[in-house]
Amino acid sequence: MEAAHSPAQSGWPGATQALLTTVIIAVFVVTFIVQAFQIPSPSMENTLLVGDYLLVDKLRYGSGFFDQLMPYHTVQRGDIIVFHYPVDPTQHFVKRVIGVPGDHLRLINRKVYINGNPITENYVHYISNQHDPFRDDFPKVNIPVPGLDGKWWLQMRKLVDDGQLIVPDGYYFVMGDNRDDSQDSRYWGFVPRANIVGRPLVIYWSVKSNSDDMPYAPSPGDKLLHLAYAVTHVVQITRWNRTLRIIY
Repeated sequence: MEAAHSPAQSGWPGATQALLTTVIIAVFVVTFIVQAFQIPSPSMENTLLVGDYLLVDKLRYGSGFFDQLMPYHTVQRGDIIVFHYPVDPTQHFVKRVIGVPGDHLRLINRKVYINGNPITENYVHYISNQHDPFRDDFPKVNIPVPGLDGKWWLQMRKLVDDGQLIVPDGYYFVMGDNRDDSQDSRYWGFVPRANIVGRPLVIYWSVKSNSDDMPYAPSPGDKLLHLAYAVTHVVQITRWNRTLRIIY
């Protein structure tokens, strides 16, 4: 006669299996479907703010595992994308696509022209009243400026024709919506198609970035203090009008 198993003994395998299944699903989702990102800089204001936490759709452009399994969208002018920063691929940037392969692009007094035609950009935010020839009348091949990547400076000079920058096949020109305060393709070059991670879907949480009570977190110990403060003051620090906002 077989010995009866105690509830604790019989429950452990099932609980372990359920936990492993949950972990596998979570890893699959994070690896292939969505990924969380935080906005660390003001370059996309006012579309995205410092303290916004995003969920990014990694399937939209069909990169990686799912290329052959399902239809995907092409990268369109005006899309907001998350990508590996070409100068340092360990970093993730978020910008808006302004030029797609084959486009002839230029800025005249901040206004973007694509293939000779001005485009409407209702999302653009300006913070400066001072004119910057390189930033506002791009491309300028004879004005090296601070922050300009040297390799890009040399490449750009070969891709300018009649005052317009030609976007090569397989690459994209991106800019921040906060047009006066954005280190973007003007300063370091194109985004290769392979560097694109996906498109932001939703702001799942947004935290006030200018709270005087919020402790600064430069070290691991301070980060724990920062996290503890956030957990205990979640109601006060949350920007409720931005949380769960769909990104367009």
